[in-house]
Amino acid sequence: MPKKSVLDFAEMKKKGEKITYLTAYDFPMASFCEKAGIDMILVGDSAAMVVHGLPGTVPMTMDQMIQHSQTVRRGAPNTFIIGDMPFLSYQVSREDAIANAGRFFKEASVDAIKLEGGRRVIKQIEGIVEGGMSVMGHIGLTPQSSGQLGGFKAQGRTADTAMEVIKDALAIEKAGAFALLVEAIPPEVGKIISEMLSIPVLGIGAGMYTDGQVLIIGDMLGYFEAFTPKFVKKYANLAEVITKAFGEYIEDVRTSKFPEEKHCYRMIEGEIDKLEATLKNLPPQ
Repeated sequence: MPKKSVLDFAEMKKKGEKITYLTAYDFPMASFCEKAGIDMILVGDSAAMVVHGLPGTVPMTMDQMIQHSQTVRRGAPNTFIIGDMPFLSYQVSREDAIANAGRFFKEASVDAIKLEGGRRVIKQIEGIVEGGMSVMGHIGLTPQSSGQLGGFKAQGRTADTAMEVIKDALAIEKAGAFALLVEAIPPEVGKIISEMLSIPVLGIGAGMYTDGQVLIIGDMLGYFEAFTPKFVKKYANLAEVITKAFGEYIEDVRTSKFPEEKHCYRMIEGEIDKLEATLKNLPPQ
């Protein structure tokens, strides 16, 4: 199946076809995403929590994000991949934003980058787009600046705050982004934004009316247990499966049930006799 492009996603929106979107941080999960037929993969800075055990996304560096993106690209060579711009890789200046976005494209062969923020990052979006790179915006709950939002809380729940989110969405489209991610906003607001914008609007905790959905892979597979947001649907409980498997392994090793004969390599016929003869001739230790 050929890799989708920004033009394909635009056409999917026109036709009302929902876009499927998941995070991945390593080769195995990326390969599973591609095998299943996921439309796009986000190498998210949520790796900070899901992979590195950190309390938030802020500590992730460009080097870490590029390394994760490289491994995801190897696992999903035919899937549209988006690199997540880490904290302070784009906020300082337009020039920094362009240079760091360029690193993603040159070193990890991503198809697009994503950055957080609305009207305050318009110059950065414009610069990256003018540099020939595709950009996905991200508004609503923006984890990198969650401290300013009072924590990981839903946004746009009043008419005034919803209007601010809508203004951000319109500004991002005007700046040239090919798509927009909206996080933790009411379905009504997600619907308004999706209908107002001509570019695809992807949702995470933004209701059923957006042009597609994204989930963090550790949440939907049930192996990240630190916390589970309200908007997550668990499609598996891998934490339970993996822990059970580890427990069975421990029991088998301690009771000598593993390894069995079928798990062992055999010496070439006759070689054990030669080895035993050699051992007999060894000088005393």
